[in-house]
Amino acid sequence: MQISFTPTRCDTALNATRQGDVLTLNGEAFDFTALSEGDVLPREAVTCAWLASDVTRESGTLHLTLILPHGADAPVETRFPQPVTLAGDGPVPLPPYEVAQAPTDESEGAA
Repeated sequence: MQISFTPTRCDTALNATRQGDVLTLNGEAFDFTALSEGDVLPREAVTCAWLASDVTRESGTLHLTLILPHGADAPVETRFPQPVTLAGDGPVPLPPYEVAQAPTDESEGAA
């Protein structure tokens, strides 16, 4: 599975996992098993707010683009993400939603 990303500022983070031709996005499964070689599933045919492209199967590999939500403090690798190629099942490696903020001295001493 080849996944490209379209970064978008959003208050909801994305959690994605893959199991064969099934992509689960924030708990909702999308099964692309029926997509044959050379087929194109139009974006409009899939009720998924995270899908940003048609879904195709080329050389046996599913290709699609997901919206990649990010916070206000997203790092460069999230704002300019690289595509990922998934060889196995499991969590989809997504860039961080935003940069983790280190606690300030002021918040550490507050009681």
